[in-house]
Amino acid sequence: MRKRIVMLSVIFAAGLGSLAQAQSAPPDRCFFASNFENWKASDARTIYIRVNTNRYYRLNLAGECPAMLWPDARLITVWRGSNVVCDALDWDLRVSNGPLRDHITQPCMVKTMTALTGAEASAIPKEFKP
Repeated sequence: MRKRIVMLSVIFAAGLGSLAQAQSAPPDRCFFASNFENWKASDARTIYIRVNTNRYYRLNLAGECPAMLWPDARLITVWRGSNVVCDALDWDLRVSNGPLRDHITQPCMVKTMTALTGAEASAIPKEFKP
């Protein structure tokens, strides 16, 4: 019985730690996948995205994804589980350049997702701003 009480105490404490961490996350860190509106790549490793017309994020990729620099590039996202996007692990990203019927895609692994401040978003060069 005593082992169960100790085990429950440990589980409860771990749950409180997770709750505190979630509550301390900045409110603009997450967004609903359905609110993702547009994107532009500044280079083969960086994508800027726009959410809800006025929120911007920078996605840094783990490797180069040159297909997203082509003029006819289409970003393909697959959302699994929750429809809330909070960090790089929530992205399953691919880029396609051919017609929809061909649907050959290049995977692009997201390394980091950073919510940009108003000043950082304003500093995005016009040609790369989604």
